[in-house]
Amino acid sequence: MSKSCCSTQHAATPIKAVSKAVTGQSEHHHDSHCCDNATPVSGCSATTPHEHSSRDVNESPGDEEPPRGSCHDQPCCSASISPAHEHAHEHEHQHEMPPADPLVTPAQGNSRHSWQVMGMDCPSCARKIETAVSRVNGVQQARVLFATEKLVVDLALGLSPDPVTAAVLAAGFQLKGESAGNQAAGREHNSQPTLLGNLFGKVLGNFLGKYWQPLSLAGLMLVAALLPSELGQPLFTLATLWGLWPISRKAWALTKSGSPFAIETLMTVAALGALFLGETAEATMVLLLFMLGEYLEAYAAGRARAGVTALMALVPDKALRIRTTAEGEVREEVAADQLRPGDIIEIAPGARLPADARLLDALGAFDESALTGESIPVERRQGDKVPAGSLAADRVLRLEVVSEPGNNAIDRILHLIEEAESQRAPIERFIDRFSRWYTPAMMLIALLVVIVPPLAFGQSWDEWIYRGLALLLIGCPCALVISTPAAVTSALAAATRQGALIKGGAALERLAHIDTVAFDKTGTLTLGKPQLTELVSLNGQPEAELLALAAVIEQGSHHPLARAVVAQANAQELTLADARDLRALPGMGVEGRIDGELWQLLAPSRVATLNAEQQILIGTLEQQGKTVVVLCQSSGDQALPVALLALRDQIRPEAAAALQELNQLGLNSIMLTGDNPRAAEAIATELGMGWRAGLLPENKVEEIAKLASTRKVAMIGDGINDAPAMKRASIGIAMGGGTDVALETADAALTHNQLGGIAAMIRLSRAALANIHQNIALALGLKAIFLVTSLLGITGLWIAVLADTGATALVTANALRLLRKR
Repeated sequence: MSKSCCSTQHAATPIKAVSKAVTGQSEHHHDSHCCDNATPVSGCSATTPHEHSSRDVNESPGDEEPPRGSCHDQPCCSASISPAHEHAHEHEHQHEMPPADPLVTPAQGNSRHSWQVMGMDCPSCARKIETAVSRVNGVQQARVLFATEKLVVDLALGLSPDPVTAAVLAAGFQLKGESAGNQAAGREHNSQPTLLGNLFGKVLGNFLGKYWQPLSLAGLMLVAALLPSELGQPLFTLATLWGLWPISRKAWALTKSGSPFAIETLMTVAALGALFLGETAEATMVLLLFMLGEYLEAYAAGRARAGVTALMALVPDKALRIRTTAEGEVREEVAADQLRPGDIIEIAPGARLPADARLLDALGAFDESALTGESIPVERRQGDKVPAGSLAADRVLRLEVVSEPGNNAIDRILHLIEEAESQRAPIERFIDRFSRWYTPAMMLIALLVVIVPPLAFGQSWDEWIYRGLALLLIGCPCALVISTPAAVTSALAAATRQGALIKGGAALERLAHIDTVAFDKTGTLTLGKPQLTELVSLNGQPEAELLALAAVIEQGSHHPLARAVVAQANAQELTLADARDLRALPGMGVEGRIDGELWQLLAPSRVATLNAEQQILIGTLEQQGKTVVVLCQSSGDQALPVALLALRDQIRPEAAAALQELNQLGLNSIMLTGDNPRAAEAIATELGMGWRAGLLPENKVEEIAKLASTRKVAMIGDGINDAPAMKRASIGIAMGGGTDVALETADAALTHNQLGGIAAMIRLSRAALANIHQNIALALGLKAIFLVTSLLGITGLWIAVLADTGATALVTANALRLLRKR
């Protein structure tokens, strides 16, 4: 985690940097390729295919140069996780930023600082810290990322971060990685400045660790219960004061930092009221149950964050770097944050990669289950990219580093998890708003219960003060507040462990309501690796010559069909001539001059000179699910067809089973493609799904809009061409091959690139939504029952707090069930 020294201006996230690097360039050549029948997205002009194809959409972001001014440029931050996600639009930084706002790039003239926060039990703790820090002069933005226990603060340039750390410590929380002085301050704020506190802290702390406080309170209660009443009563009073001291201190600290209606405040008022009434045994029981509830919440938070913690631990701290010198190879162990693109590293069997890297050996097997959820080792060949955190399975391997520090595959997942916290579910935002006025309202109602019956009806003050205190404890919103984030966090952790990344509760909730799934074809339903199956000469010219001509025009393009043509020419070891004036023809194809003659590769629908026999042949090939392009030689104003090239992409092996799973979930599936209708129909028929063909990118958006008018639609694609349609859909899901490009648009991504993960993700989201509804019903239902019994005098103080603690325990346990979802 980043330390306090890690402050930068204009910090940028690797995910956004990748997105900018890709989306900021001209559109790829394949957007206007004849085989897709697609025009480019805005900004694509008739330039050469090389200009349109400067980078493969599936290429790892590790090859990208990190943006200047990012955390990578700061020496002290080389190993840290970049704390922010840039947004394409500007935000006005307010002195107090609502917690729901996404974390934005610091404004000009501000500096960013980050710390790791210790002692947070639930998301309400994060809000308390944000409230305390936002009151510090000079703070432009304050966010606590609960999943990664990280505090990120933007300060006006030149201001010291010390007031921020002081505010956090004063609110009752500790910061990890601070200077000795700050740590001492933290200890001062969190220790018990009494002889009794020091005694219990030193003696019991050595044996019983962090549980010494509730155990010591329970011990005092046990001794008091065994003693005669004349001795037990004072001891119960002492036990109450002993348990109340740390809680009341924290309540006072939170009140001063801007959170006067915290649960600690309610507990303090209730315990003091019980002491006033002489109910010392109940007061002590109330405090003990409250402490147990706090530990339950801490346990739940730890379990929910376990996946994130394990993910952070996947990248080793050290690496074995190989340097070549005049004397030969030098092997040196270096810190992982010292690795730079181009460095050669070596890993032993059972070791994990410290960075994204390219395999230099001929063959290697890697266990990538921690990132993809796939338990079977993946075989990689020379030149293949391997993500950080992958485990070498069978031999010593050498690789070339391709990622900057803080910008590897694990870092990008962590950034996505942090970003997800700002994308909260609508139901979670509602509960958050509800709880903000719920606690003060319950305190007011409890006050009315205390004063109205005695003043208006002459009832006993002691009786109604007691009932008012019980009502106060029942009004504690802990179980209600934790009901949604506990379920969401558990579901997101379970999804991440299975190779699915979901951007927060909002995406999770939308995913649960999906009833229609729209698929892109190339690279999504198919493998995205088409092969040239036939080349038909129409003028008697040798097929090898025609293939060489087509490959010359397609050189430089990263479109799968273009690469298939070039690959076939290379496989036949054909000599390729030089081409000039290469340019894309939007919505038509591509052309270029070879030896002064103009040659074109066009979609059949764009060639007016095809005769009936040729059209029948094209139809036959397309009915076989193949995509056909026509090689033409320009003669005057006409394009004379000289060859037909038929290419076929392979359907993913798991596609049929995945679509059947979706059908069993009651979901409709439809394929949207720019391919020709006959090829689309052949593939859709084989998979048993609906289809729309011949669609330009804007047509895909229109189709999604039509579907969305009556249905909840998820759009699944693998690259930048699908981004507009993914954005228009209720939720966009990016396939693993296009994750780095589509992350900014997609609401979820499948890192393992397996279609079967879609049904699993939808099942998990539905289970999470049902879990949230169950949690809310449990929390409010128990409160409603005990509200009535307390007002009627049937139940007392300790039953009231037991009801709240019990509700918190039930809600927590119910949410943790999601971690076991497979």
